[in-house]
Amino acid sequence: MKMQSEPKVQKKEQPQQAQPVVQEKRRVRWGVVHIYASYNNTILHITDTTGAETIARASGGMMVKAHRLESSPTAAMGAAKRAAEEAMSKGVNALHVRIRAPGGHEGPSTPGPGAQAAVRALSRAGIQIGVIEDVTAVPHDGCRKAHARRGRRV
Repeated sequence: MKMQSEPKVQKKEQPQQAQPVVQEKRRVRWGVVHIYASYNNTILHITDTTGAETIARASGGMMVKAHRLESSPTAAMGAAKRAAEEAMSKGVNALHVRIRAPGGHEGPSTPGPGAQAAVRALSRAGIQIGVIEDVTAVPHDGCRKAHARRGRRV
């Protein structure tokens, strides 16, 4: 008994749907960047989250030759870029920022001009920024402040 073969029907090709682009999940490794910004210099110190292990350090004085430029935003940006590259090479890709001014008993409680520039440079370097907090030392009524001198000083 011979079986009749069914006629071959050409299947209509459906247009291939674009595969959804699956971005590989980037593991976020957090660190803490301590930025000390005075009117004389800007120092960046990147540590692990506990603050016990140093990952990278840089300062404005490492970037420029003239002492008067150590606290400039340009020097702070260069220092932040250098510290960010070193931190990223060690696997840290996200940072919490702690900004400190001299503060305390006699120092100014506002950070120097390099603080904001350093944070901006860290962000531009491809590091994710978490919490930005001010950790300037505030006196809690300790020593008596030196009073202003009066009269003509010769």
